[in-house]
Amino acid sequence: MNWAVVMAGGYGERFWPRSRRKQPKQLLPIVGDKTMIQQTVERVRPLVSDARIVVVTNQEQAALVRKQLPRVKHIIAEPMGRNTAPAIGVATAVIGKQDPNAVMAVLPADSYIKDTEGYRRVVGDALKLAAARDVLVTIGIKPTGPQTGYGYIQVGEELSNKSATKFWKARRFVEKPDRKTAEEFVSSGDYRWNAGMFVWSYRAVAEAFRQYQPVLWDACERIQKSAGTKTFARVLAREYPKMEKIAVDYAIMEKAKNVIVANGDFDWDDVGDWPAIGRHYEKDAGGNVARGEFVEIDSANCIVLSDKKHLVATVGVRDLVIVHTDDATLICHKDQAQKVRDVVKKLAAEKKYKRLL
Repeated sequence: MNWAVVMAGGYGERFWPRSRRKQPKQLLPIVGDKTMIQQTVERVRPLVSDARIVVVTNQEQAALVRKQLPRVKHIIAEPMGRNTAPAIGVATAVIGKQDPNAVMAVLPADSYIKDTEGYRRVVGDALKLAAARDVLVTIGIKPTGPQTGYGYIQVGEELSNKSATKFWKARRFVEKPDRKTAEEFVSSGDYRWNAGMFVWSYRAVAEAFRQYQPVLWDACERIQKSAGTKTFARVLAREYPKMEKIAVDYAIMEKAKNVIVANGDFDWDDVGDWPAIGRHYEKDAGGNVARGEFVEIDSANCIVLSDKKHLVATVGVRDLVIVHTDDATLICHKDQAQKVRDVVKKLAAEKKYKRLL
């Protein structure tokens, strides 16, 4: 049976002040009218029924996830953040107890994709491949430019298969490169962006965890025994904090010899910071993108977000991000948008600002 694991445990710190701990980026309508997690579940629904969708979030966000996804019953609330390998490991173990023959797609909750048909074709073809072979599939996105904020995957020999989607053996994973290296990757044609989307069978990924992360998988198997019982939350709370805080790429994908790259030939945007939304909304004559009330004089290339009751007016500025909420206002240069998370860290260090997290 096909399953989907939706990863939704992050805090979206670069989208402060809209994104907060209890309602982060993936639970907000950053692009479009529906929240990002709602869009993610809608995209995968034709391939996977609601009964076989598992959302991994954290305790602070679990109630809102349930409210936004009332038809999804499998919601795992992490006691604390431990990165993607423990989160995926626990979800895998829970699914495996119910369906040892499961084939699952692991998907981030905060990607924006317009080409839903292309996306479903690629994920569907990857599910079929994973059902037929003991492989770990990662969906690689063809780069549209030399982005330094993404990880890359080098592809090797193409697999022979009858699907519309191309598949290659993975040669290596590369972390975020510098500009010159990224330009070389793009010009070579041998690299794909690492979108954090994976497809595999329970059997294949359990074996990978067992081989490369035996301590972590032992804890997952202890949790697995309690899945579906009243003791699950207690066992999860006991075992989860002991797990190493490690990303699944480092934990298994970079070590495994059976990694396959699927050609993600659909549009994809991880919408990593405020300037990214400028790619998805209409610009005015000055290149400004605004959501909410906005008036400008001699201003250009700004991103402005406010509510309907609050007017933002700019005079003689350019390349700014301005985000207004009821209790905070962010103003930063587009080139410095990655540093918004540093603002969040500074707020966390001072007790009087904890209410703004």
